[in-house]
Amino acid sequence: MDASETIELKAVLERIAASLERLAPPASAAPDFAAADCFVFEPPAALQPVAQVNRVAIDLLKGIDRSRDILLDNTQRFADGLPANNVLLWGARGMGKSSLVKSAHAAVNARLDRVRPRLKLVEIHREDIAHLPALMGMVRQAPYPFLVFCDDLSFDSDDASYKSLKAALEGGVEGRPENVLFYATSNRRHLLPRDMIENERSTAINPGEAVEEKVSLSDRFGLWIGFHRCSQDDYLAMIDGYVRAYGLSYDPDRLRAEALEWATTRGNRSGRVAFQFVQDLAGRIGQRLPSGM
Repeated sequence: MDASETIELKAVLERIAASLERLAPPASAAPDFAAADCFVFEPPAALQPVAQVNRVAIDLLKGIDRSRDILLDNTQRFADGLPANNVLLWGARGMGKSSLVKSAHAAVNARLDRVRPRLKLVEIHREDIAHLPALMGMVRQAPYPFLVFCDDLSFDSDDASYKSLKAALEGGVEGRPENVLFYATSNRRHLLPRDMIENERSTAINPGEAVEEKVSLSDRFGLWIGFHRCSQDDYLAMIDGYVRAYGLSYDPDRLRAEALEWATTRGNRSGRVAFQFVQDLAGRIGQRLPSGM
């Protein structure tokens, strides 16, 4: 190869190198964990701070006193550096599962003195669960405790990303970081559809082991907290609590009658239905609801 060919080859290699640099994603800077108390995970490796979290005061969550106390105690122990469990909040829709997680996070932070590191809440979307090991790696060395939270977690029959969740929670060589707990909400106690479990049972060489593989996902959560449909009294107490907290002025007898009619038309009583009624009521009487409660 003569000198001109060498120069030409060098130029080609430099163009290739420049093209590869343009294609490669930029190196992401380390997250600024002090920027907020709550973040949303954006794959493959970014945390978006949330300035104002959409939540209600924990005192407004009615009819779930035992669930509230269990989750608060577990979260407080974790923030205090004591042993605590991953938590699966499962059961009836609209009964405050995700609201309780966000409210418990705020309540625990409100109790911390200025010396203690703030408890951080990181939401990961269901479709990003496969990236959970990467998120664990991002926060492993950070000087804060983290609640990693996934709302409405469940898996379809052809979805194998549940294996990433299992490995991140308990398995792997490194295991779950000591400064991380995983909280998830779901309508399913076992997270996987029944037909998925039954299909594994019918097609596996050892049906019992196949079913154990699927059901064992929920076993990674040390605490299971169940939520059930609320009673009429609890439903009305939820509405009364919102009305007082938001300062709505309305005739008590009409309030009760209209609230019950609202639940009947929805075919359900729940915290979500109660809040939706209060939103409708506030709009009808021309009053704005305060944000960030």
